[in-house]
Amino acid sequence: MSSRSLLLPLLLLTTGLPALAQQPVLPSRRETTEKPQSKPQTEKPETVAPAPPLTLAEAIRLGVEGNYTILVSRQDVRVAENNVTRGNAGQLPVVNGNLVRNFNRNNVRQESGARPEPSIANGAKSNQLQANVAATWTIFDGLGMFVAYDRLQVIEQSQQQLTRATVEETVAAVMDAYFVVVRESGKINSLEEALKIGQARIDLTQARVDVGVSAKVEVLTARVDYNADRSALIQQQEALKTAKINLNELIGRAPGLDFLPQDSIVVARDLARDEVLAALRQRNPRLQQARFNTEIATLDRKLVRASRYPRVGLTSGYGFNRNINNASFFGDQLVTTTGRTYGLNYGVVASVPIFDGFNRNRLEQNARIVEEQTRLQLDQTQLQLDADAEQAFAQYQNRLALLELEESNILLARENVAIALERYRLGLLTPLVLREAQRTQLQAETRLLDIRYQAKQAEIILRRLSSGLVQSGEAQP
Repeated sequence: MSSRSLLLPLLLLTTGLPALAQQPVLPSRRETTEKPQSKPQTEKPETVAPAPPLTLAEAIRLGVEGNYTILVSRQDVRVAENNVTRGNAGQLPVVNGNLVRNFNRNNVRQESGARPEPSIANGAKSNQLQANVAATWTIFDGLGMFVAYDRLQVIEQSQQQLTRATVEETVAAVMDAYFVVVRESGKINSLEEALKIGQARIDLTQARVDVGVSAKVEVLTARVDYNADRSALIQQQEALKTAKINLNELIGRAPGLDFLPQDSIVVARDLARDEVLAALRQRNPRLQQARFNTEIATLDRKLVRASRYPRVGLTSGYGFNRNINNASFFGDQLVTTTGRTYGLNYGVVASVPIFDGFNRNRLEQNARIVEEQTRLQLDQTQLQLDADAEQAFAQYQNRLALLELEESNILLARENVAIALERYRLGLLTPLVLREAQRTQLQAETRLLDIRYQAKQAEIILRRLSSGLVQSGEAQP
């Protein structure tokens, strides 16, 4: 073999070493083609500052304890409870104490047939003291007092259902806002992964440019794509901040308080349509409140009817009356008088409505109209809740099917990017195809997060409609 034939392989080997040395070290093909694993949803994004953790259970507890809408509604329940008394319904006697004290200064002129001249007193002083204790007790009013007491009890139950609905709706809102934070945080993780791939693409392209294999325009294109992903990341950080502010507002905390979510979006896959609808008709607080409103309207009509009957009551009291006329001259006579009256009085008071311009007829007709109106509102509420449940269940089933598809698709997208990056390193793939594979993975990540959130959102709606979010004061996770 000639020296020239030995020199040529040696020259090729020495010229290839710098090119190999300048290429970044990447995982082997065997490692990149392994089935990618999904990242935990609660993994902290690298571009998000450390913050105290916040679990879903803690967020719900804070929301139930600190949400102002719930706090106001609970005060309404206390008012309704305080109103349920027999005295407020008119079943107990009413006792009043009265005191009157009068002082007079009068000019008096008295004429009498027995005296030729009238008697005149100027500046005559007198004072009067009246004191009494009076009691009244209605013993019959057409049973209106008993209807009024039942009405107060139903109003209390209606207010309790309204507060329960407020609590469940607030818990649903807190859960929804919490999972929005988880979703937005997951999108930041996806963008961070995209930036890592973009940086690897820049490094590979720069190494090729350094050895003269690629043109500088490819590096510039890679940097433009990288900056586009950075821009998307900055916008996504703003979306995450907004989601955290919304959650803090719901749970009654300072809006700027930072935190890291600790719970993932886990969708239940065993909700049954018939069970949800049955629980809705039996336990939904909005539906229960509509039923109580119908009952209140019926009691209002009975109150109007009770006003047609005679009203009978007992009265009793003890009174004291003292009248003192100070000394005054009537002509040439000095006159002073003092009178006292005191004692017990009692009796029966009865009133019978005879004619009031047909106002009671008008009131009873209006009460019947309101009663029918509340029945229509009950039917409307039932129909609206059924429609909401059907719509939520259709979305729930659809999102479950899409979720299963996207969970499989995301693994394919990640594997595709890993293979594309390896082929690009070997020079077997164009930058455009690599960028398209990267964009496809990012879109698949976003779709998976959105669909998982939408499926959980539909689940939350179904649980809220069936009154399954709050049981014995605790929220279902």
